[in-house]
Amino acid sequence: MKSPVPAKAWLPEFILLAAIWGASFLFMHIGVAELGAFATAGLRVSIAALFLLPVALARGHGAALRQNLGRTAAVGILNSAIPFVCFSYALLSISTGLTSILNATAPLFGAVVAWVWLKDRPTGSRTVGLVVGFIGVALLAWNKSNFTVNASGVTTGWAVLAVLLACLCYGLAASFTKRYMTGLPSLVSATGSQLGATVFLLPLGLLYWPDHAVSWKACGAVLALGVVCTSLAYILYFRIIERAGPAKALTVTFAIPVFAVLYGVVLLGEVVTPWMVGCGLVIIAGTTLSTGLIVFRRF
Repeated sequence: MKSPVPAKAWLPEFILLAAIWGASFLFMHIGVAELGAFATAGLRVSIAALFLLPVALARGHGAALRQNLGRTAAVGILNSAIPFVCFSYALLSISTGLTSILNATAPLFGAVVAWVWLKDRPTGSRTVGLVVGFIGVALLAWNKSNFTVNASGVTTGWAVLAVLLACLCYGLAASFTKRYMTGLPSLVSATGSQLGATVFLLPLGLLYWPDHAVSWKACGAVLALGVVCTSLAYILYFRIIERAGPAKALTVTFAIPVFAVLYGVVLLGEVVTPWMVGCGLVIIAGTTLSTGLIVFRRF
């Protein structure tokens, strides 16, 4: 078994990844307003695949890509295609800050999936953490969910549920990666996953392509999503999984809201309420316990 990699070796990449994925909510917010959910998500993964494939082939990973295409494509659907559509849809009616706070529940779903699938049964303080975390989710979702259709034709209730579905998919993808893709180079995982996501999403993106002209601002936002927030970000993410494990990699969602809320307040003029902050802290506290980052010995 590999020796654990010291935190100082992967922490800078972890912080960079949080800053990049925090910005992804800003770029999705800009892109989806003109392109819609399917086109935004489809373009994002297609750009990422076009960017990553030549790099992977130049690094001599062609054979590894072919041999692992099925597994990496499955991860791409779970870890990119479905979540990106869900987030894009949600951002039509809820703020980037709220979306990013709800996104912090990914490790909670990851812990539950690992319990059911990998038999990694949480005990003691980890079980308490799951309960606390989901209480935070319930409080935030209850306060922010409204199933009345708004001017954009979207309800905040369905938007909140869409984000939670995305987080469940992240949890499934993390356990799948741990079980079937251990030792696979991060560039192979990132490239194969985006190819799989592209095959899954591009037809839907073309089907729901807008019938109006798209601004350069929206195009630039989607380009940033594909190259920076997906290509570069997933290389970093899979590297962190390799070096620190899936549980610690998923905790990047704790730091994402800090950056996403900052970007939203400064650049979009969004308002962050005390209730959102309080529920976010409850979610993070529960997630920290559920992933075993903090353990109460009496448990």
